[in-house]
Amino acid sequence: MKKILIIYLLVTCYMVSKSQNLIADSMKNDSKKVTGIGGIFFKCKNPGEMRNWYNKNLGLVTNEYGSMFEFRMADKPEQIGYLQWSPFSEKTKYFEPSEREFMINYRVENIVKLVEELRNNGVKILDSIETYDYGKFVHILDLENNKIELWEPVDSVFTKLYEGGTTK
Repeated sequence: MKKILIIYLLVTCYMVSKSQNLIADSMKNDSKKVTGIGGIFFKCKNPGEMRNWYNKNLGLVTNEYGSMFEFRMADKPEQIGYLQWSPFSEKTKYFEPSEREFMINYRVENIVKLVEELRNNGVKILDSIETYDYGKFVHILDLENNKIELWEPVDSVFTKLYEGGTTK
């Protein structure tokens, strides 16, 4: 019985030590990477008809780009965030080199640092970071060649542009 208790204590001490190391390692890199979904983009035969269908049948507030969803940040509820839902023409080249019918946009923090980390990890970076009033963008490929759009947003621009014109 004493041997079992000693083994149990040794295993427990080892596990606690390992978990503390993992916590310490994760705290060294306290910047978030992906903070949420920024957009859902998909191909369809007629984007205009698709937007109208979703507006009529599901109540999405639509514009020429799709629908801008408005939400509150979980860790900063006073801040508004946005997610873009957009149907694209089935002939779009925007999703290339991926052959998929969709592309996901992820909201990120510190895109410059993230791209550097991704490059160091061997991730395929498709273009350079582009900066607009509403944020910074870059495109990467995941391990199955799905094109991913990374976006460091400036949500305040959308708050001014789309006040009252979003899906909530």
